[in-house]
Amino acid sequence: MKYIYYTVVIALLGSCSFSARTTERYLREATQKSYDMIVVPGVPFTEQGWDSTMKARVYWSKYLFDKGIAKNIMYSGSAVHSPYYEGQIMALYAVAIGIPASHVFSETKAEHSTENLYYSFHKSKQLGFGSVALATDPFQAKQLRRYARVRVDESVGIIPIVFDTLRAMHPYMTDPAINYKEAYKENFVPLGSRESFWKRFRGTMGKNVDKNAYKEPVPISR
Repeated sequence: MKYIYYTVVIALLGSCSFSARTTERYLREATQKSYDMIVVPGVPFTEQGWDSTMKARVYWSKYLFDKGIAKNIMYSGSAVHSPYYEGQIMALYAVAIGIPASHVFSETKAEHSTENLYYSFHKSKQLGFGSVALATDPFQAKQLRRYARVRVDESVGIIPIVFDTLRAMHPYMTDPAINYKEAYKENFVPLGSRESFWKRFRGTMGKNVDKNAYKEPVPISR
């Protein structure tokens, strides 16, 4: 009975994430292109430093930039669960590990993964960029694939992390110090204290997006 239970759990979890083979296929397809902007969803930050998820996403974006698959990178995330703008924090780390600041952007309005993609796509267009792709872990990439195609734009590319590639980079990874106070939000109130469960659930499903955000043309700014 336990064997059957664990088999079912593993199967369910596996169905929620891209397989290693699928991530490799997406990467092969991406190497045939060069995206004007890749979008990297945020991760909560604490003063102890970045966690493994944030580190993986930032280093994956660096890999894509170094390979010429991404010309620019936009890190997205508001101050959601901690008093630091996730997009700004990740941008600081990106520059600290060697991505040129002129190619690093941040978006700080998004409070859910659907909003990370929606707002970053429209901010990229607002700034005059053309092709856009989502670059994140295989689980989140699979969860957002349909949303990207149906609710954002069918042209959005998907480039999930290939963990074998990331592991090969591990000996060269560092944990740089950043001035995280630059990304601090005054008078912070966590999302769970500001919104009901159902409103947060709607946000997770992409139902709370501000469709007027990032629609007016503006000069490029970071």
